[in-house]
Amino acid sequence: MTDKIAILKKYNFWDGQMPDLGYIREKYLENISRYLGNRLIKVLVGQRRVGKSYILRQIIKKLVDEGVNPINVFYLNKEYTPFDFVTHFTDLELLVDEYRDKMKPQGKIYLILDEIQNIEGWERLINSYSQSYIDDFELFISGSNSHFLSGELASLLSGRYIQFEVFPFSFQEFVNLKSLENSRGSYLKYMQSGGLPDLFRLPDEERKRHYLSAVKDTVLLRDIIQRYSIKDARLLEDLFAFLVNNASNMISIKSIVDYFLGKQRKTNYETISNYIEHIRSTFLIHQAVRYHIKGKEILSGNCKYYMNDLSFKNFLYPALEHGYGYMLENLVYLHLVCSGYKVYVGHMRGKEIDFVAMKNDRVVYLQVAYLLTDQSTIEREYSPLESVPDNYEKFVVTLDDLALPNRRGIKHVLAWQLDEVL
Repeated sequence: MTDKIAILKKYNFWDGQMPDLGYIREKYLENISRYLGNRLIKVLVGQRRVGKSYILRQIIKKLVDEGVNPINVFYLNKEYTPFDFVTHFTDLELLVDEYRDKMKPQGKIYLILDEIQNIEGWERLINSYSQSYIDDFELFISGSNSHFLSGELASLLSGRYIQFEVFPFSFQEFVNLKSLENSRGSYLKYMQSGGLPDLFRLPDEERKRHYLSAVKDTVLLRDIIQRYSIKDARLLEDLFAFLVNNASNMISIKSIVDYFLGKQRKTNYETISNYIEHIRSTFLIHQAVRYHIKGKEILSGNCKYYMNDLSFKNFLYPALEHGYGYMLENLVYLHLVCSGYKVYVGHMRGKEIDFVAMKNDRVVYLQVAYLLTDQSTIEREYSPLESVPDNYEKFVVTLDDLALPNRRGIKHVLAWQLDEVL
């Protein structure tokens, strides 16, 4: 057995022994399982440390449980330093060939390649394997950059891949993991923590803060600064902090430029726009653009940004005030996109509707508020929804103890019960 095959054996499950699989993420396994048994490339994307590798290992366990010989599963995680020798797609091809020669798998081979964007030219090999009718491969790949499957490659693989975006733990996963009841108190705990899986292995706030700082630094340095040859690394980090602290606010790139110029920081529209796009490409931040409800068109200019996980705010930038209403809005946004909705900020007759969410033929309007404390607050939250003339579903989502009766077809939903209506 060669050294390279020995390394592969160490990180694969050919001896039948399964490693720590972590919390089983049933929703993702169920969605991915619908596409097993064919030549479609299964692509997992998402921010670093959201659990993509665990899900891939859980897929391996599922395949083996369903009768696949462990020898027929080839797993490689490019984040592991023993695989530093795999830098180019030709290195990977030679390794796969050597694996087939030494291990002699019979029948279909399952290639599971984690953080594949770190292999130069990987797309050429994946395209070749996916089209091969001499060899029987089923491919699973993952990456931490939204652009790694874009442009020419997307055209090349058009119709031959299915993408799954992986998010931090949802509220429902949080309560299941922590054995909590589905309640307001549990939701507040979730809001004050975050959903990155490794957070739940750390015993105190200091270590959580150090961990999140390391995640942030790794993403900014390896996935942005080095990849795009960023000239002003300090501006990039300050911009990320600005977006975190202004999550759920309507802002424009011009207003961000003006903010930094006001701080005597040299920058311009193009730089800020590019830096935001780079941050978004790593899934740290999401963007919701404005949608004109009556005209059914996208509006340029102002938009909103949302954190991929509230832990960045809670542990890295806690000093600046960020009310529960803004944090709740961020969580509702994540809940919607994680549930498969395309989410916009609604605009109708000069009024803003927090979310217009679309999924297949379903359209849902949502307003988000911390509490409906008095009649003026109720009028403020219900009025924009009442101005929409169509008959699509309309919800007001809050953290009140009890839900109010329906009002003119608008349903009041308690945040921890949002799953029930979506």
